[in-house]
Amino acid sequence: MTSPIRVLLVDDQQLLRAGFRMVIDSQPDLQVVGEAGDGEQAVSMATAVQPDVVLMDVRMPRVDGIEATARITASLPASKVVVLTTFDLDEYALAAIRAGASGFLLKDAPPEELLAAVRTVHAGDAVIAPSTTRRLLEHVAPLLPSGEDGEGAASSHLLDALTEREREVLVLMAKGRSNTEIASDLFVAEATVKTHVSRVLAKLGARDRVQAVVTAYETGLVKPGG
Repeated sequence: MTSPIRVLLVDDQQLLRAGFRMVIDSQPDLQVVGEAGDGEQAVSMATAVQPDVVLMDVRMPRVDGIEATARITASLPASKVVVLTTFDLDEYALAAIRAGASGFLLKDAPPEELLAAVRTVHAGDAVIAPSTTRRLLEHVAPLLPSGEDGEGAASSHLLDALTEREREVLVLMAKGRSNTEIASDLFVAEATVKTHVSRVLAKLGARDRVQAVVTAYETGLVKPGG
């Protein structure tokens, strides 16, 4: 029997943590291994228990979820972080993703979405809710550096390493398309798409799909609403 997925809960509201714990511990393949009420506690707890997945609130006292995410992903690359946000369009969530989180989830998402998110991220796929991810990125894309200046210019050279087909795949990823949908769009096998996605991530130095999508926006490859 495989070991359960070990989950760390981080939220400054004890009632919310209790609710998440009930949902997660009701599943035979999931296990809550710790709780923390702020970012500082989250970092020390993560170091102690080394969870597979961290459910991270972004707005907390002392150390916020963004800083905690950055510290955890830097020191524990095997631990995946899913940030929890109250609002669909929340620039804090994008900041956390840029800090190394693998995705985000609305706090009022139904239990089955929470469980699916934990399992999906643990399996290595960052796409939790592609349409929501896209809406969030489009909402904050004007805040990102353009491809002509600043950070955008620094990262735009990364696109030079991509083949034309890999650029196509990255654009479709940024539009929230799943591997199955990309395969249909490009008339290729899904296994071929997975290979392209892996190469895109490697060439961009991205942890996962979401970070690759952020790079697509930062470099100007994809525009809001495009």
